Amino acid sequence: MKLGIVGLPNVGKSTLFNALTKAGAESANYPFCTIDPNVGVVAVPDERLDVLAKLYATEKIIPALIEFVDIAGLVRGASKGEGLGNQFLSHIREVDAIVHVVRCFDDENIVHVDGSVDPIRDIETINLELIFSDMEVADRRLQKAIKAAKGGDKTAAREAALLERVIAHLEEGKCARLLPIESEEEKLFLDSCNLLTYKPVLYATNVQEDDIATGNDFVRQVETYAVAEGSEAFIVCAQIEQEIAELDDEEKQMFLDDLGVSQSGLDRLIAASYKLLGLISFLTAGPKEVRAWTITNGTKAPAAAGKIHSDFERGFIRAEIVSYNDLMACGTYNNAKEKGLVRIEGKEYVVSDGDIILFRFNV
Repeated sequence: MKLGIVGLPNVGKSTLFNALTKAGAESANYPFCTIDPNVGVVAVPDERLDVLAKLYATEKIIPALIEFVDIAGLVRGASKGEGLGNQFLSHIREVDAIVHVVRCFDDENIVHVDGSVDPIRDIETINLELIFSDMEVADRRLQKAIKAAKGGDKTAAREAALLERVIAHLEEGKCARLLPIESEEEKLFLDSCNLLTYKPVLYATNVQEDDIATGNDFVRQVETYAVAEGSEAFIVCAQIEQEIAELDDEEKQMFLDDLGVSQSGLDRLIAASYKLLGLISFLTAGPKEVRAWTITNGTKAPAAAGKIHSDFERGFIRAEIVSYNDLMACGTYNNAKEKGLVRIEGKEYVVSDGDIILFRFNV
């Protein structure tokens, strides 16, 4: 999963990025990897992996991974090259979802680029820059589609009609994800366009420590805005995330308990991301390694096998499956098998979250 972090300058975006990537690396014992100055890879915390590692006396734990792309603080005119924003807009086109960090705190020591805290105005400032960038992309695609349609390409003609609708929608200042979609064909085409405002968005409402448990009026404004467009919003305190990034798991939980919250910002972000994108994890386990694999909810067994290796999907025979909860209740794989809880499933089986799978294949 690849998430792009955007926001105005001085909203806590870089603090959050640095804290989340470091915390994620430590909590899962996965080394922080810097691909370039603006990209970090972290592990998805999953306590099931640690439990399975003990059960199987495994040599290695490999968690699912999230890649964070930290986009330079966008300002008005970013789509036209103002600030550093335009330099990084191309990076965010490849992400699965956008994490929009919104300032939801007052602090006279931290200057706001617009002179005051107004989360909805800030959201719309960012959205407008992304809309401008999308209009350019959509217009280029439209010109190509029109040219192909004149040559008799009926698919191109349908694409041109859709792009005209998209551009008219964007010109009204509306994000592409709010455009009514009339068919699966339209959805697949829009997916291929990589429009920034078509991507699902999570709003990270950055608050001060005192508001981390209950939020504040700024947070509630963002939550209302998010619900109206079918998005998700969650509370985070970038400063606290930075502090707990230095703690071990036990100290971290004590710190969070004192604050009156059960999960860190990273955990809440990951949970919200999985929910928004419709993702689940299946597991593989054995003495060599225990590993989590991220797939879309509704994925059938052969496609899940293909996440491991294309040969697994191509030569799929069957899947031997036990749910994590059943395995924990039985204590061992053999006990689960004796109780009939290890199932043999074929090509039509839809994988569930927490399925522990052994794929059989022949190429």
